[in-house]
Amino acid sequence: MMGPVVAEFVGTAVLILLGNAVVANVVLTGTKGHNSGWIVITTGWALAVFVGVVIAGPVSGAHLSPAVTLGLAVAGKFAWAMVPKYVVAQLVGAFVGAALVWALFKDHFDRTEEAGLKLAVFCTGPAIRNHPINLLNEIIGTLVLVLAVFYIVGGEITSTHTPVGLGSVGALPVALVVWVIGLGLGGTTGYAINPARDLGPRLAHALLPIRGKGTSEWGYAWIPVVGPLIGATFAALLFGWVLQ
Repeated sequence: MMGPVVAEFVGTAVLILLGNAVVANVVLTGTKGHNSGWIVITTGWALAVFVGVVIAGPVSGAHLSPAVTLGLAVAGKFAWAMVPKYVVAQLVGAFVGAALVWALFKDHFDRTEEAGLKLAVFCTGPAIRNHPINLLNEIIGTLVLVLAVFYIVGGEITSTHTPVGLGSVGALPVALVVWVIGLGLGGTTGYAINPARDLGPRLAHALLPIRGKGTSEWGYAWIPVVGPLIGATFAALLFGWVLQ
């Protein structure tokens, strides 16, 4: 049972390492990608999801998110007994991935004066602070993601005789779904759509000795946790009651 749990840890750590590093490269002072914009961030996150799924998929199914794990359990596609183990692995992996980003970009963190930009590397925040609307955005974004996950199958072309496997291409649909969510819905809250993606790095921001980091904004932190969990539950119920 430790194989899938370790895979979730590693896959989530790599997801956050690459995703948060893209944000760091865009917003921190003095990087090669400084001010390269939202398209770079959304594309980078989509590709980070692709890499995380490629690594963890064959072993754990590559949930990489407590919301996906919950949604699959509610839909009867994942054992409830494994849910706590997956969630802990995802949160710890996200923390480790975020800490690695800080270590790699430390010189740029030190040169960046605005505390809000440093926080943005780690976790999400609303463009306009309106908690009910922010929560709704996280619910809807995650509902779309998890609902799509239910219909994504492995990358293979089936002939009349035997399937021809496409290997890692099977991870591409998940990345494309995350990409379009970021492009379409992400501008309101930064589209956490994954409790571990926000909570693990936010804990890292709070605990790491980041110079001039300011507050970790715990007053908002419940939204990118609760919203995705609600959205994933709705997706599972919709899939089970209506769309099957």
